[in-house]
Amino acid sequence: MSAFEALGLSAPLLQAISDLGFETPSEVQEKTIPLLLEKEIDLVSLAQTGTGKTAAFGFPLLQKIDPESRTTQGLILSPTRELCMQLTNELKAYSKYMPKVNTVAIYGGASIQDQARSIKKGAQIIVATPGRMKDMIGRRMIDISKIEYCILDEADEMLNMGFYEDIQEILSHTPEDKSTWLFSATMPKEVSAIAKKFMHTPVEITIGTKNTGATMVSHEFYTVNARDRYAALKRLADAHPSIFSVVFCRTKRDTQKVAEKLIEDGYNAGALHGDLSQNQRDIVMKSFRSRQIQMLVATDVAARGIDVEDITHVINYQLPDEIETYTHRSGRTGRAGKTGVSMVLVSKSEFRKIKAIEKIIQKQFTQKEIPNGMEICEIQLFHLANNIQKTEVNAEIDPYLPGIMEAFKDLDKETLIKKVFSVEFARFFNYYKNSKDLNLGGSPSQMPDGDSVRYFVNIGEKDDFNWMTLKDFLRDSLELDKDDVYKVDVKGSFSFFNTDAKHSQKVLDLFQDFTLEGRKITVEVSKEGRRGGGRNRGRDGGGRSRDGGYGRDKKDYGSSSFKGHRGKRKSGGDEGGGKSYGKSEGSGKSYGKSEGSDKSYRKSDGGDSPFKGKSRRKSSPPSGSGTGGKRRRR
Repeated sequence: MSAFEALGLSAPLLQAISDLGFETPSEVQEKTIPLLLEKEIDLVSLAQTGTGKTAAFGFPLLQKIDPESRTTQGLILSPTRELCMQLTNELKAYSKYMPKVNTVAIYGGASIQDQARSIKKGAQIIVATPGRMKDMIGRRMIDISKIEYCILDEADEMLNMGFYEDIQEILSHTPEDKSTWLFSATMPKEVSAIAKKFMHTPVEITIGTKNTGATMVSHEFYTVNARDRYAALKRLADAHPSIFSVVFCRTKRDTQKVAEKLIEDGYNAGALHGDLSQNQRDIVMKSFRSRQIQMLVATDVAARGIDVEDITHVINYQLPDEIETYTHRSGRTGRAGKTGVSMVLVSKSEFRKIKAIEKIIQKQFTQKEIPNGMEICEIQLFHLANNIQKTEVNAEIDPYLPGIMEAFKDLDKETLIKKVFSVEFARFFNYYKNSKDLNLGGSPSQMPDGDSVRYFVNIGEKDDFNWMTLKDFLRDSLELDKDDVYKVDVKGSFSFFNTDAKHSQKVLDLFQDFTLEGRKITVEVSKEGRRGGGRNRGRDGGGRSRDGGYGRDKKDYGSSSFKGHRGKRKSGGDEGGGKSYGKSEGSGKSYGKSEGSDKSYRKSDGGDSPFKGKSRRKSSPPSGSGTGGKRRRR
């Protein structure tokens, strides 16, 4: 009896499992499959990405549905179209010997009419993204009133992406007596709330410990100045010549910008973010799977559908705003029993995030240093030597050997080796010989937990701020680095933000007698543990402010109206060098450089690349992503 047969799976499924080459069930499969086959229950399963969750719910679902009925019996909701298509393909592979079972994928970016026709022909299982499913329900193109099983896959990520209301709406069209299976990598309070609201006394299975990272992943961080991130990224890539990685950025704009820089500097890189069309995404992912792209720069949302084997490194170019997302990122590597490395580039102000992530993943980070130029030269030389040693001799070269031998007849072995390796050494040596040390001192252990101050400010969404524009305004006004203002939480009529304690007096001094179009802007230190709209009036009966609108010295933040179409503009005098925040009339929020000061972000932060002038195959990202202009719209 095979290991999968012992779980109670049927002959058609066992045959498909044999064809797929599965030999031993993973821990989540071993614990989940017998339980789901044995009885009708609601289930919450917590397991990391790459642990075999699809088979854990896919096999029981396929075995329990009635293939003779064309009624939709199973609904699987997943956060992205990539994951939706991936799940559909896997279920079709599992049901290879179940010819009457039909699984249909429903997702945005494809013809809704074609998808509706596929369902009408009969689909026992539907795999869908929440947005498209809600749309089709609203158009009466789909009937899920008789489903028996509802699976929420990657539930935490669906909620992170703002699908809570869509999921609630979809589930309202399903029967009360269905079985609901929720699979998630982490268990934030939002996932727990869904379990309580839509499930009946669910059984909980936890693989490992709640919210912990993958066991085969080691975690490293490198402390650098924010302005040196890109140069540090290149050094890490050069120090790992065989790297096959996903590089995570916070925003679509940063993702495109970093990918373009890497391509310009000769690295095999590509971008994956929400502004790409489905066809463009398919091209990028095909190149990544075939390893034409070695460094895939991605946003968190876009990377949810990535299921690529043998990713060696995950590089956190920027840490996510929600630290729980880190477990999803690191789960891209160290899969199927293989080891992987998750690297993080941090500034000193982000040490607290490292400490917070350690508590979540229940692992310690190793602090490492960005290698210097000579270390990289040595690594590259030995990598070249190893490649030469492993290269199989091509017999087709034989006719040319006499001429080659003649060309080198006056060189002894040692001189020939020196000349061959000098080509590679010279390229890296010339690039790195005057390179600076990118490492900063300090470590998270040197930072006390209380070294952060949280503030209340009486402006918020109604004043047309979001977390990004408020953070930009505070950072520029206080003349702080990008990462020195953090945990920006924008509410309706007020907001909260944090800085390190050392900046506290500067914050309070800046906002002393601060007014905006006649309105007093209040900034106060928030009391520990306070949430919502409570305001601390403990400091001099109010906050501190400063006259002159948003003005400081030559900076001027004017606005045509405090509400509605407002534009907070920081100008550097006349038409040179201003950044604009807020809304222009009749359009979305924008951020960019004003005319006369725009600098091309294609220029490398780290100077010329060592790959300049070397012929290498590049994978350029598809054009039309909309991120290459002067302004950023949200």
